[in-house]
Amino acid sequence: MKHIKNLTIIAALTIGVTASAQTYVSSPAYKWVGDSIVQGKYKAYAVSDKEIVSNYEAQPHYFMPIDNKWELKNNIADYPILITTNKLHRAIFNMALDEMINAVEADTTLRTGKEWAGVWTRDVSYSIILSMAYLQPEASKISLMKKVNSRGMIIQDTGSGGAWPISTDRMIWTLAAYEIYKVTGDQKWLEYIYPIIKNSFDVDYKTIFDPETGLVHGETSFIDWREQSYPKWMQTADIYQSEAMGTNVIHAAGLKVLSQIASLLGHNKESNIYNDRAEKMKEAVNNIFWLDNKGYYAMYLYGRDYPILNKRAETLGESLAILYDIASDDQAAAITKNNPVTPYGPAVFFPQIPDVPSYHNNALWPFVASYWTLANAKAHNEEGTLLGLGAVFRAAALFTTNKENLNLDNGDIATELNSSNMLWSLSGNLAITCRVLFGINFETDGIRFEPFVPKAFSDSRTLSNLSYRGAKLNITVEGHGDKIKYVMLNGKIVDPYIPAKNLKGNCTIRIIMADNDIARMSINDTPNIKTPTTPITRANDRIMSWTPIEYIKNYIVLKNGREIAHTQLTTWKMDPDGEYQVIGVNQNGIESFASEPLNNSKKIIVDIPSDLTTLTSSEVSYRPDIKIEGFEGNGFVEIDHYSQPVTVPVRITKPGRYGVVFIYANGNGPVNTENKCAVRTLVVNNQSVGTIVMPTRGAGRWNDWGATNSLAVDLPAGNIMFSLIFEPWNENMNLATNHAIIDRIVITPLSK
Repeated sequence: MKHIKNLTIIAALTIGVTASAQTYVSSPAYKWVGDSIVQGKYKAYAVSDKEIVSNYEAQPHYFMPIDNKWELKNNIADYPILITTNKLHRAIFNMALDEMINAVEADTTLRTGKEWAGVWTRDVSYSIILSMAYLQPEASKISLMKKVNSRGMIIQDTGSGGAWPISTDRMIWTLAAYEIYKVTGDQKWLEYIYPIIKNSFDVDYKTIFDPETGLVHGETSFIDWREQSYPKWMQTADIYQSEAMGTNVIHAAGLKVLSQIASLLGHNKESNIYNDRAEKMKEAVNNIFWLDNKGYYAMYLYGRDYPILNKRAETLGESLAILYDIASDDQAAAITKNNPVTPYGPAVFFPQIPDVPSYHNNALWPFVASYWTLANAKAHNEEGTLLGLGAVFRAAALFTTNKENLNLDNGDIATELNSSNMLWSLSGNLAITCRVLFGINFETDGIRFEPFVPKAFSDSRTLSNLSYRGAKLNITVEGHGDKIKYVMLNGKIVDPYIPAKNLKGNCTIRIIMADNDIARMSINDTPNIKTPTTPITRANDRIMSWTPIEYIKNYIVLKNGREIAHTQLTTWKMDPDGEYQVIGVNQNGIESFASEPLNNSKKIIVDIPSDLTTLTSSEVSYRPDIKIEGFEGNGFVEIDHYSQPVTVPVRITKPGRYGVVFIYANGNGPVNTENKCAVRTLVVNNQSVGTIVMPTRGAGRWNDWGATNSLAVDLPAGNIMFSLIFEPWNENMNLATNHAIIDRIVITPLSK
């Protein structure tokens, strides 16, 4: 039977290859020709609207098998029907609808993926924005409601070092919730989401906002597996201290939405406050992250006391900056021309880290490629739109499912983790058709149609049976181009923006494109490349040295975050003070991560007096078998919800700017998941100066001492009182456990 099945697939593929000569997308790695995707010896073909076959072979010994056939299993009659001359396009669209139905759980929530049960805040939110808001509005609502905790706050899912506030992209919930409102016009939903969004932003403003940069702290949105995108020397406290472009774009866009919701509900004072914050954060994103010499945004600020830019391009953040108008029109065009696109499509980030396996690193994620496609269409980049579309459809066809991620070297599914029937992948797949080729853009009181149809996709294409506020829309787009000749609603010419009040019952919308040639824009098509490895430095008697890196041209030496020299040596004499790092540069000018900072400034170290040597807090199980070692002095201080503030007098002999860190241990959870990060507010001489974060460092690892984030504080000379206190906005995502032990304070003089 298996032999007969394979013969059937081969026969179908042979028919598909010769069915049509029309080439829709062409890349150095694959082509979409007629009803087939062709990648070397591999081919996928639509037998019908309800069946796709593929001869793709799984990598030997890879844990996840490949099903070489998709057949429609669910009844999709209640959902939009795509009519187009290309059979493969119809089949891929129907496969996404089929898998969307699979993703709706018995409790009407949206399952993350075949291998990923439950609702995750970022996954479901990105999916809702792409297409679930208009295809599954009720399931979308219920799913978002599941991601609100008992305090009426948006939940940050488990993540690096104990989730929030190391991971801070939960505010994508805001954009998803507002998208549902734009689709449904549900006033009660608007009233429900407003206090949740407002309270969450207010807490974040007090906890993660950096007044010096105007940005928020936290790791890059969705890239929550720390070693996949950060240098290995970075601890989770360092990741909290970093400031990511994509996450800040989400916060800026979310604040703008919060302002709009406040205005709609008549809260004009609050609307002005949040609009002002949104504009300032937008300005900060552009001032700090925009790289004129590269034509795109840098990925994140990182380091310790002197942050520097990671100049990699990060595709999701770049795309969101375009889609939510953080980037200007000129910047949007520059991004689509300069953000690197590999033969298999846009990378999660570029270039890759050389000694890290494929997952976020060295990978294409279809949902990211979908946002990239939408962004290219908005920027009117035809070639970029085609290659984004092709990247998503190639993977869907060859693997006969919407996979989570693909290896960027070969387009395969052999990565560290993967899943079929992935919610945000199928949502992106559907969005490309609905939001790009049909140009559907939901606004608060209507729909704006802005189709972007590459010439290769010129057709008479219909999307029928689309539900919208009780109406059924049947939309036809004829021709190609990025300009509309005219729009007709039920036979009458109307504007491309159609108010919701005019869409009642069965509506026929006909859009005739101008068949114009879209102004040509270049793209940065490039082979997938990797950076040099990160230098590992050490210091001995003010001499910094590092192990030579292979194939290196030279090294850049940094002091206090600024370049001070280029050298081919592997040693450098440091000044008596300052923070030093090294970057390796290869023959092609590609830079490594900067090394771990070495700071040889004379530090003030203050032990926190205590004779406590075992855990006693009621927040954790009492473990007399754990012998805690490694602290200085006679013991450590234990903090929990009910402990007194930790108050320590410090003598400062010279006024100036100082970096303040606490040495702590937190064995309440693993380093890569759960939600028990300890959070406190640092008060100096009765004035709050910022947040101290104590991420989890490993379950039960109470002898693993590390440094918190560093807070830059201006200190006068004299006796100064340092206090760590628990404020209501310091509550973490766990709610029950906000606990750590603290040994000492380390205070380092900084240069202004």
